[in-house]
Amino acid sequence: MRNKLALAGAVAMSIAVPPAIWAQTVDILETAKAAGNFKTFDKAVEEAGLTNTLKGAGPFTVFVPTDEAFAKLPPGRLAALMKDKTALKEMLLYHVVTGSVMAADISKLNGKTKKTAEGSDAKIMMMGTGIMVNNANVTKADIIATNGVIHVIDAVMLPPGS
Repeated sequence: MRNKLALAGAVAMSIAVPPAIWAQTVDILETAKAAGNFKTFDKAVEEAGLTNTLKGAGPFTVFVPTDEAFAKLPPGRLAALMKDKTALKEMLLYHVVTGSVMAADISKLNGKTKKTAEGSDAKIMMMGTGIMVNNANVTKADIIATNGVIHVIDAVMLPPGS
């Protein structure tokens, strides 16, 4: 009887734990790879030599564009970025903020800027109940990884002057 009660308690606890907590077993890159719709981002990170950086201890907040977001870039822009490792690295680091910035924190940052790992600022805004970072809408927020958090965005952000 005692074992059954302990098992029932464990099952109840596991049901009560939010799914975001379950995702905390892999880093940001592995989490993005597992999702399946960030293949362009994954390839760009590898090409730019940022794999070890984004597998680092963090914490990082990464605004990850979907494959569809990369497809919206002007014709030839992605190919040019992939050939220019410096520009590619800068573009990717413009999507990274140090620290874990959760969606709930973003309301406090509404209208303010946050320094990116690239060095430029990105403007964070609340638009109704949605979140925007520069020109990108956050389509899914708070995907937890062991070294930070991912917010999925619908546009590729380019650093100022790019």
